[in-house]
Amino acid sequence: MPGASDALTYTARVTTSPPSTPPPHDPRDDELRALIAAGEIDRATDDTIRAYGPELIGWLCSIFTTEADAHDAFSRMSEELWKSFGRFDGRCSVRTWCYMLARHAASHVRKRPSTQREVLVSSIPSVAHAATHVWNTTQRRDAHAADVYTEIRRQLDDDDQLLLVLRVDRNLPWRDIAHVVLGEDASGDDITKKAAALRKQFERVKERLRELAALHLRD
Repeated sequence: MPGASDALTYTARVTTSPPSTPPPHDPRDDELRALIAAGEIDRATDDTIRAYGPELIGWLCSIFTTEADAHDAFSRMSEELWKSFGRFDGRCSVRTWCYMLARHAASHVRKRPSTQREVLVSSIPSVAHAATHVWNTTQRRDAHAADVYTEIRRQLDDDDQLLLVLRVDRNLPWRDIAHVVLGEDASGDDITKKAAALRKQFERVKERLRELAALHLRD
């Protein structure tokens, strides 16, 4: 069955215990924090989009059925990134901050009228250049591949897909994932509680993946 081996490989990877070691330190985070602290918001935004834009685009394309919606969400995230750096408090990594903004942007796009389109980044040249370049140079076709792995992922809801991406594909710590889900105003206690809840949610997602993989193998 085409794609079945990919689905099995991914399902096995997810349903086994994720790595207990923390992800390696990202030197880009230190550089971006320094730019933000120095007030170089335009440069920090440009560098952040170029550093993390491709993986964000990959996730957005995987949860939307059209590239147009994924593009709108990426555009909104890019502008909100520029606006938000003035209040970035450093409690999470810049990468985690990006995923938090991308999640909010995706939610906004899903809730808007189906006929409404947005072109946000054109109003901020420093953002527009980076966002347009990254969007145009990122290979998006893999996110839409019609294989069993993609079919299985798309049967999960957005929150479960995001959890898989952040924990399995990106290897983010549980507290960082909780920060993405709760947003920038979450307290330390709220993040701790949510991190514990996300661990339980992850166990349910693993069981659901096993069920979906078994169904596809029988088809």
